[in-house]
Amino acid sequence: MALSRIQINPIGAVRSIFGSDSGDKWSIVAELVLDKSYVEGLEGIEDYSHIIVLFWMDKIVAEDRTVMRIHPRGMNDLPEVGVFATRGRARPNPIGLAVVELLGRDGNTLKVRGLDAFDGSPILDIKPYDSYDVKQNIRVPGWWLKMTSQKHAKHEE
Repeated sequence: MALSRIQINPIGAVRSIFGSDSGDKWSIVAELVLDKSYVEGLEGIEDYSHIIVLFWMDKIVAEDRTVMRIHPRGMNDLPEVGVFATRGRARPNPIGLAVVELLGRDGNTLKVRGLDAFDGSPILDIKPYDSYDVKQNIRVPGWWLKMTSQKHAKHEE
């Protein structure tokens, strides 16, 4: 199977204090600053409480793009799995996806909470988050349940 190349042009960039993988990234307020030529495309977006942001993880090093198996979140007590079975940054195409709370819009700038993109990350696309995205009765692997229960236990300490 021959794969063709694609070209994606950023529509804007992230403005954020988020600059490392540490800290409570889910409470950080960031701005999505779109090129002014896209302002018309934002019409009506403020009617949504949440949006999906697709961004390019431009700080990912070349070695991370060749890794195919990892321990999720670097936790060695979890099984090693393929990168496509995780939401980690190590992947062939470092495309980030985040569902964020939309706090407001000012022209070509959206203010959001909960974006785990570094300052300056290129924005690839924005989509509204609506009831089509909410799925019931999902299945996840046991290691995911272990990982999330450990995360919640740390927050309670």
